[in-house]
Amino acid sequence: MHDPKWQGRWNQVRGKIKEQWGDLTDDDLTKIEGQRDQLVGRVQERYGKARDAAVSEVEAWERREGLR
Repeated sequence: MHDPKWQGRWNQVRGKIKEQWGDLTDDDLTKIEGQRDQLVGRVQERYGKARDAAVSEVEAWERREGLR
């Protein structure tokens, strides 16, 4: 499911995601395509984090970026 706050701003959000999580590949970002749950899963996978930790990290990032 696409996050409505990300829709229409995906290119901007995509760049900010890349700044925050530089280990995510362009392929990862293509698969995420505005889907918050996909971002959480990719952060969890790439950085070896527990699901709860990845969710907390994404939520904190969203607050800083005004997306939440």
